[in-house]
Amino acid sequence: MSRFTVALAILGIGLALLLLNQGNDRILGVANDDFGRLVYLAPLAVLIGAGIWAGRRAVGESLRHLLIWLVIILALATAYVYRREASDVGNRLLAGLIPGHAFVVTSEGGDEVILHKLMSGHFEADVSVNGQTIRMLVDTGASMLTLSREDAARVGLIPENLNYSMTVMTANGRARAAPVELREVAIGPIVRRNVNAMVAEDGKLDQSLLGMSFLETLGSMQMQTDELRLRD
Repeated sequence: MSRFTVALAILGIGLALLLLNQGNDRILGVANDDFGRLVYLAPLAVLIGAGIWAGRRAVGESLRHLLIWLVIILALATAYVYRREASDVGNRLLAGLIPGHAFVVTSEGGDEVILHKLMSGHFEADVSVNGQTIRMLVDTGASMLTLSREDAARVGLIPENLNYSMTVMTANGRARAAPVELREVAIGPIVRRNVNAMVAEDGKLDQSLLGMSFLETLGSMQMQTDELRLRD
């Protein structure tokens, strides 16, 4: 194995450890900042040693190896320094391409979930209900989060055992609905527990609705031209 390969392996492993160690402030007992300096200095030391070793070769070949290593080091360092920005760009791209995919922004004011408008003009979100992911239509006109019969069964409710004592208006006309309480409802990092909701009777609701019993618990809800921003 050449000295260049060894140096590349040291740099790659070190940067991988830094990228994966987001939740801790130490790696192998060394502070993250100090470990980062070691990651950069070790390949440079190997590079200098390799340069001295290669001094007996043609000058042009040594310079070529030196330039290649400088480019590799700069590229890896840039990827590490701008890792958060790159992650944000990737998430925003997914949010624009995949309907219902939430783009999460974290700031001092709290977490903010951004949804992109669909071609239909509506906003949809992948909502976790009791641990199960349900595609819901964001509906500020619905007083409560409302589940279709099929989605209610998916999250562990038994539609046949519910008491359909409420009268509601849906896109399919007047319907009966059963009041329920959901253990947990979440969109990305925004989590609410013991959320009041309803289950519509069979055949009366085509898609579950994310209504005001969840939305009114948010810090703010801002609608722009093609984005809906939900702040925890």
